[in-house]
Amino acid sequence: MGVSAPPKEADRLKTTVDENARISDEFDSEGEASEGSELSEVATEEGGGSSGDEDASTSDGSGLDDDDEGEKGGSGEEAEARGSSSDDEDASATDNDGLDSVEGSGDSDSERSRVFEESDSSEDELLEIQLEMFPWSGTRMSHILDMTLKGRITKKERQDKLDSFLANVDDSKNWRKIYDDYNDEDVELTKEEAKMISRLLNGKAPHAEFDPYAPYVDWFKWDDAIHPLSNAPEPKRRFIPSKWEAKKVFVVKYVRAIRKGLIKFDKPKEEPRFYMLWGDDSGAADKTNHLSYIPAQSQSYQGPVVSISTEVSGEWIASGSTDGTVRIWEVESGRCRKVWQFDEAVHYVAWNPMPELPILAVSVGQDAYLLNTGVGNEETQRKLGELLYVEAAKVSDDSNNPICSWIQDDEHGGIKLRHAKTVSSVEWHRKGDYFSTIMPADILFLLLFSLAIFRLYASAFYVALTCLSRESKSVMIHQLSKKLTQRLPFKLKGIAVSSVFHPTRSIFFAVTKKNVRVYDLLKQKLIKKLETGLREVSSIAIHPGGDNVILGSREGKLCWFDMDLSSKPYKILKSHSKDVTNVAFHRSYPLFASSSDDGTAYVFHGMVYSDLNQNPLIVPLEILRGHTTFNGRGVMDCKFHPRQPWLFTAGADSSIKLYCHN
Repeated sequence: MGVSAPPKEADRLKTTVDENARISDEFDSEGEASEGSELSEVATEEGGGSSGDEDASTSDGSGLDDDDEGEKGGSGEEAEARGSSSDDEDASATDNDGLDSVEGSGDSDSERSRVFEESDSSEDELLEIQLEMFPWSGTRMSHILDMTLKGRITKKERQDKLDSFLANVDDSKNWRKIYDDYNDEDVELTKEEAKMISRLLNGKAPHAEFDPYAPYVDWFKWDDAIHPLSNAPEPKRRFIPSKWEAKKVFVVKYVRAIRKGLIKFDKPKEEPRFYMLWGDDSGAADKTNHLSYIPAQSQSYQGPVVSISTEVSGEWIASGSTDGTVRIWEVESGRCRKVWQFDEAVHYVAWNPMPELPILAVSVGQDAYLLNTGVGNEETQRKLGELLYVEAAKVSDDSNNPICSWIQDDEHGGIKLRHAKTVSSVEWHRKGDYFSTIMPADILFLLLFSLAIFRLYASAFYVALTCLSRESKSVMIHQLSKKLTQRLPFKLKGIAVSSVFHPTRSIFFAVTKKNVRVYDLLKQKLIKKLETGLREVSSIAIHPGGDNVILGSREGKLCWFDMDLSSKPYKILKSHSKDVTNVAFHRSYPLFASSSDDGTAYVFHGMVYSDLNQNPLIVPLEILRGHTTFNGRGVMDCKFHPRQPWLFTAGADSSIKLYCHN
């Protein structure tokens, strides 16, 4: 079975073996019928002393020539010797003579010789090996040939699933039948085998006669025994004290001493979460690097700090207070670099986003100031001197109505923009040349005036509201390089609260108390209106990607808008118990924060994905406390560091705090 035929001659080899099997079957049938006649012929030939047939009958493969065989057949002595041989020898000689005579005579002999002549020597050797090793059966020979050629035994065809199921249902002994995959047959378990399997499944011994509680048999007799079973000397380790036992003794002693109070440990020092870096704190040397804040000196301000703004590099931060002072602080050391004093309360401060233009915009009363912070080299200061210079008072008007006046302010070192009403906020464009100002009192004045006219003339009230809807005088857009001012050329219904430029596109967001209007400055048209559903909007922040907006309200809620999704809020977060004063996004980290009058600041994880099919992920991270409320006001403003995940907060307790996580 270890011999295999070439793949190309498999078919021819199979045909040859089938033919040999058929011839062998015919030979078996014919050999039995002619056995008696062959024996008689052999006896006659032996008695007559003919040499021709004796050659075939007495040929035993000894390699003798035909002449030698004739001489042996002609001698009478050899014939008598053969006649006087035993019966077993006669029978064996008779069988051999019959096989040889059949192979050398008749049609079967010619057919077999023809079949073997067709195959080459290698095939003949293979067939001879197979015929000698296996019985002469056509079915078995075909099965063996398949195993030789294919390298495996072909299994019988399995019964169909449905037929097998129906047959098993009718068979009452089906539960005791299993399929033997190795032998490819179904085996029926006996009752003894079924009981053995049941015992194994129950966790018992397979044989019922097994006794798990056999009596103990003492295989040794200890009577009159002088020596133990092993007479080996004791090992050395039994005479050496155990090191582990010694350690256990020491541990037990320490535990007893601690329980009795003989050993006392120092209590862990409670480290505060916040540290005063800019104040006179005697324990400043014990600072650690976990969550902390950097408050401004309490004696620096006489009133609440209402607004802060960080420089684009993160080295400087500006702050404005109700006591009329604006200060520039160095973040790393906490040193105050510069101070400006104004006659009125400061409402808003905003740092120019361009690093080569260190200009600070400040809103004080009805004026907006553009101040030179003094940061930068001599070349930068020279350019700022030229940019912040106005030869004469320049008035921007619309239909002979003055809108804003550009005045040189030598006292504070910059430019003063005189407005008609109080300026509440200032916001820069991303390129640093344009900025916007908000005057909410202007619309409030018109509303009050229209209500007064309504009491006298109803038609006058309609005319006033029509004029109000067609023209917005509360939002101004200024250009620093040309010293020009213009009104927002769009309809703005409602009281303006804030405004902001898009971080990457020429889009302008105008915020009123009820909604947000989004305008395209190039096409000069309204492209979207965000319905907030809030009682009053207080602040707005744009994601650095520009497609998501977050709003703060006077009722303590935060509204997240996905502008690509809908004009309705995507999420409404109820986080604060009082008014939300400001909201802010980080420029590079997925963070946003909100500050409130309840004295807390919330930090959120706000991940915006580039895949439009995936919604933004909003997760609250931490609540920052540390400010104290003053006259019902808490945290007035919050801003992120432009490069680090740090948050600056300004409070009504006259302090600025920097929160940085370890």
